[in-house]
Order: sequence, then structure tokens, then C-alpha cells
Amino acid sequence: MKHLACVLMLVLTSALAAQAPGDSGVASLRDEAEARQLREQVRQRWAEHVRSALGLSDDQAGRLDATERRFEEQRQPIRARQRQINQALNTELAAQTPNEDRVKQLMSERQQNQLKLQGVNRDEDREMQGYLTPVQRARYQEARRRFQERVAELVRQRREQRQHLPAPRARPRRLRP
Repeated sequence: MKHLACVLMLVLTSALAAQAPGDSGVASLRDEAEARQLREQVRQRWAEHVRSALGLSDDQAGRLDATERRFEEQRQPIRARQRQINQALNTELAAQTPNEDRVKQLMSERQQNQLKLQGVNRDEDREMQGYLTPVQRARYQEARRRFQERVAELVRQRREQRQHLPAPRARPRRLRP
């Protein structure tokens, strides 16, 4: 598990660095490719960890991998929308006089979006019931909860580090004699 955490730290560091694009406003293709490759490595390590921790057969491991991929594709846009909603809500709340109606609307959207995410998670669990034992499902859910908590903690720490970093100093230009 410690090895998984180390790989995760590398992924998050690189992925978060790729999220802070340069002057162009877009992360370079190299950064995107690197982040994609690192995410795939984390996914593979996760699959290995889950397979050994739950004692999965080849069939179960393959089915779990397919399920995770399919439902993660469904979760991605929901999570992206949740980030947009939270950002809009934070912006509105930071205003001198927040618009009450807008805040109410955003809070309602956030709640509806959370319900969508819960529905996807329920559907995923329902599918897993078809090939995992109840003990395997419970252990899987606990491992995933711990993993998600660790990811959230690393993201939070990384954000705090970025906020406390001094701005890069401009290098003085050398004059040619």
C-alpha cells in the first residue's frame, strides 16, 4: 500500500503541475501525455492491489476492471460539473453582496449533482454484486474509500504548498559589454 501511495504522489504532483498551464492557457501536449501515462500507471497499481487484497480470480479482476473503467467515464463529467458549481458558489459567496437567488440555485444544482454521483456509485455496486462476494465488495469499498481519502489529502496538501510558494523572481538581464 505504501508503494501505491508513492506512485499516487507522483501522479498527483505531475497531474497538478499540468493543471497550472503556462502563458498559453493550455497545458502542453507533453504534460497531458505524461499525466495520462501516470494516471494509467496508478490505475494498474490499484488493480494489482485490489486483486491481491481481495483474492480475485482472473475473471473477477477482468470484470472489475471493465466495471471501474465504464463507471469512471460516467463519473468524470459529474465531478467536473461539481467543480464548476463549487467554483461558481465560492465566487458568489466572495462577492460584497452575494445574490441570494444565485446561491440558492447553485446549492440546488450541487445537491442534484451529488445525487447523480451517488446513483452512478449505486449502479456500479449493483453490477459488482454479480461477480464479487459480499465480503469482497465490502473490502473493495473500504479500500476505495481509503484511497479516495488519501488522494483528497494529497490534493489538499499540494494546493496549500502552491498557495504558500513565493512568486518566481524575475532574473536580472545581463548586459553585454
